[in-house]
Amino acid sequence: MPPLNLMIKPASAGCNLRCKYCFYADEASMRCVPNYGMMQPDTLEQVVRTFLQAAEGSCAFAFQGGEPTLAGLDFFRRVVELQKKYAPSGLTVINALQTNGMLLDAEWCRFLAENHFLVGLSLDGVKQTHDLYRLRPNGKGSYSAVLSAAQRMTQHKVEFNILTVVTAQLAKNITSVYNAYKKNGWYYHQYIPCMDAMEDVRGGQPYSLTPAAYTEFLKTLFDLWYQDLRHGLVISVRYFDNLVRILQGRPPESCAMTGQCNIQYLVEADGSVYPCDFYALDEFRLGKIGEDTLEQIDQKRAEIRFIEDSLQKPARCKQCEWFGLCRGGCRRDYTQSSEPHNYYCESYRAFFEYAMPRMQQAAAFLLHLERNYRR
Repeated sequence: MPPLNLMIKPASAGCNLRCKYCFYADEASMRCVPNYGMMQPDTLEQVVRTFLQAAEGSCAFAFQGGEPTLAGLDFFRRVVELQKKYAPSGLTVINALQTNGMLLDAEWCRFLAENHFLVGLSLDGVKQTHDLYRLRPNGKGSYSAVLSAAQRMTQHKVEFNILTVVTAQLAKNITSVYNAYKKNGWYYHQYIPCMDAMEDVRGGQPYSLTPAAYTEFLKTLFDLWYQDLRHGLVISVRYFDNLVRILQGRPPESCAMTGQCNIQYLVEADGSVYPCDFYALDEFRLGKIGEDTLEQIDQKRAEIRFIEDSLQKPARCKQCEWFGLCRGGCRRDYTQSSEPHNYYCESYRAFFEYAMPRMQQAAAFLLHLERNYRR
């Protein structure tokens, strides 16, 4: 087996926030079992042992939810113990945690720093935009608690980046959001277009991100990013980073930009395995750790043609001058119509036409910086 990447949901769909746009709450509600509860110790051990014994070179564990920290700090201490127990000599083990930050006290931060977890902190910009939709169960906003978590992680030297869901309101305020992140010293950003519920008509919710709004968001964000780059400040914006890699002749690391779905393992709290975080649905269930081997799970992925079907692109994609950069995007963003296509197709087209000469300059400049750094 090659290097393996798995995503574990130790608390299933359980969460201590009630974000109005949560795509996983939507997915889970469509399953026969919406919430598998907390991952049990024997299940955790089976998962860790199975993947570490199968991986070659490296094995990356990403913990998501719901909210994974609900499983408790002792759960993650056990994760590290089991990784040390089962990792073969020479295997690189990588840990990442995506969290809303609500439970990250000093003890959590010390653990994350000491064990080299890369943390993704969910933060939707400034208080005005964050507290619109990222709500506590009592209906109050969570911005102040998340900001405190970021400050504690900085204090304890936890490596973290910011993950931001781009809602309609945030898209309009990206200048203030970007500048606030920069002011706080947060230089690693990931902006994710807000997803409507699977069965909703796209664009029908107050938070919905329309193609027109996304176009202006991308243009404004690029202008801010490029201006900083020209002045010697390199801000990591994951989408732009991936475009730069493509322009430099390198493969993108984001699966949405590779042109096809990748081999992934989404492990729910009961050990059930799905091919992707966006497809944790009953009809896509591949098997269960402890009952099925990885070979059987991979065979099921092939039987349902999960990767093969992702290679099928609309005719408009193959004819587009920008296909080499866009590559069709994530299949989860495809419209349900007689001619399916990426919902943000026109956004990407307009953005590439607007930014490409400068993006090419940025790619060349960043490659130059990298080569000088290696000398």
